[in-house]
Amino acid sequence: MENRAGTYPGKGKEMTTSPRLMVLYTGGTIGMQATEQGLSPASGFDVRMRHFLSQKPGRALPEWHFRELLPLMDSANMTPAYWLKLSAAILEAADQGYTGVLVLHGTDTLAYTAAAMSFHLLGLNIPVILTGSMLPPGVADTDAWENLDGALQTLAAGAPAGVHVYFHGELLHGARCSKIRSAGRHPFQCLTRQRSTTGRVSLPATLLARQSKAVADVAVLPLFPGISARHVQAMVAAGVRGLVLECYGSGTGPSDDEAFLASLRGAHSQGLVIVAVTQCHEGGVELDIYEAGSRLRTVGVVSGGGMTREAALAKLQVLLGLGLSQMDIAYWLEQDLCGERGH
Repeated sequence: MENRAGTYPGKGKEMTTSPRLMVLYTGGTIGMQATEQGLSPASGFDVRMRHFLSQKPGRALPEWHFRELLPLMDSANMTPAYWLKLSAAILEAADQGYTGVLVLHGTDTLAYTAAAMSFHLLGLNIPVILTGSMLPPGVADTDAWENLDGALQTLAAGAPAGVHVYFHGELLHGARCSKIRSAGRHPFQCLTRQRSTTGRVSLPATLLARQSKAVADVAVLPLFPGISARHVQAMVAAGVRGLVLECYGSGTGPSDDEAFLASLRGAHSQGLVIVAVTQCHEGGVELDIYEAGSRLRTVGVVSGGGMTREAALAKLQVLLGLGLSQMDIAYWLEQDLCGERGH
């Protein structure tokens, strides 16, 4: 790991006053350079970052420090274990008096990491912004410097506490966005989800950022015509402890397949936590509207409301990692902890 200081040269002198920003570099396209095997995350991005910022002397930024969070990676290789490392680094920065954290991250799993940080860092009272780029620095039409500069300016101006995604001039809720485009501008969007009916709840100490967490085995299973009990049974046999069930519409599934429903009931009886989200880009899950949804609830499936796949996966991962009981996890899944259940 590296921890190097940098200051933004503004108006002929260096700024050393508060606020102070920590930049955590995890890899991704924003820091990639060409190799014989193709583009790969490279060390030394702080040098390139400092060079870029030095070309904008008329706009001063607060003091910033840079840290490489090793190993640097293409975000396609992101893991829940890395999320633990990243959240620990963010908490360490907060403890050291940094007033904001910028995470540089690849775009493929950036929405998953933003959702994960939203739940790993519940109660943290500083802003955390994740950004990256669709094209690496040095190529035509790169968005790397635009996103980096915009995210830094947003933090310097006093972004609200919580986890956010900054891309192409937009500040998005960290637990409500998804990657909707594989190329071009504005790859991330906050999906239009139904508003939570429960309202935001007060956070108990057991869910706050500094509680010790472990990595839990969580999977996603989309429903599709022809899905059967053996697909669920394969998840159980693999040792999965939590399952995000991507349902049709407002939360329906094959209600006339008794074997499929029995497999879900059996998984629940073995301690699995199963949460339903919708496959649709808009709306959310309401399990009691249709019989095909209410039968899912009777076999132990929990409603994910307006949560995205990324939010449900991350929330389930964190709740299981805290060692909570199946009943407690089911309860907290249906509560709005940070605005994840819709807007």
